[in-house]
Amino acid sequence: MRYTLRQLEVFLACAHHENVSRAAESLSMSQSAASTALKEFEQQFELRLFERTGKRLRLNELGRQLWPKAEELLERAQELEQSLASHRDLGRLKIGATLTIGNYLAANVMARYMEEQPGTRVELEVANTSVITERVLNFELDLGLIEGEFNHPDLEMIPWRSDELVVFCAPSHPLAKRKRLTDRDLLKAIWITREPGSGTRQTFDRAMAGLLPSLHILLELQHTEAIKRAVEAGLGISCLSKVSLADALKRGSLIALPVPQRDFHREFYFALHTQKYRSAGIERWLELCKQESSE
Repeated sequence: MRYTLRQLEVFLACAHHENVSRAAESLSMSQSAASTALKEFEQQFELRLFERTGKRLRLNELGRQLWPKAEELLERAQELEQSLASHRDLGRLKIGATLTIGNYLAANVMARYMEEQPGTRVELEVANTSVITERVLNFELDLGLIEGEFNHPDLEMIPWRSDELVVFCAPSHPLAKRKRLTDRDLLKAIWITREPGSGTRQTFDRAMAGLLPSLHILLELQHTEAIKRAVEAGLGISCLSKVSLADALKRGSLIALPVPQRDFHREFYFALHTQKYRSAGIERWLELCKQESSE
């Protein structure tokens, strides 16, 4: 074999960081060693994988074609190493989840996964849909659990479970005793919403088609708990996943507002890179997620 796994690691690190120094730092090696490894990798096959502008490296077309293949090969090698070292079938996972899923659903799956495999490591990153999908596309995450629809030729979107958004207010709000809200009510209300780029906001915008430009949106917040606190304080009404509101609605600290003329249904999805190698760990995580939704 004319190349080494270390050379592949350097190539991938340079692709991620677009800089040899940062790539070397991420691999705990010297800059000169990383530069040499990358240079030898290219020279062995008489090719160039990057466009060089000063200290910045950008993958050229050939480099972009090789990137997912190198990621898959290295992951297979790492999985083999983990199996040899620990005699386990499942290894470390890097999971990304949108806020609703990460805060209210992913913890149970993580607990079951780690209970099955004592000592295994799972990293969970919680962010909005646009951030998670970007990191999946860049092979920085093994798998994304997202609450928004996202179309990209390099992403495989697998339906996971159904969800529904709920419009809600504080018990003291003037709309709290209404049996249903009309579109006129929606237009007169003061809203506190999730930020653009989130899956919840995407579903909300779609459900409010025709009304959206005229809605009075007072605040756009990134965190569901902050939105719930603001609504409880009487700053306005909002719309979040039923999953995130279950406890508050049960306690009566928040009141659901029926809006039957608007469709707030949506799907949660698994987002995987189409060329991502599906390790035994990824497959088991998918199985546990599906079991969780059916219970």
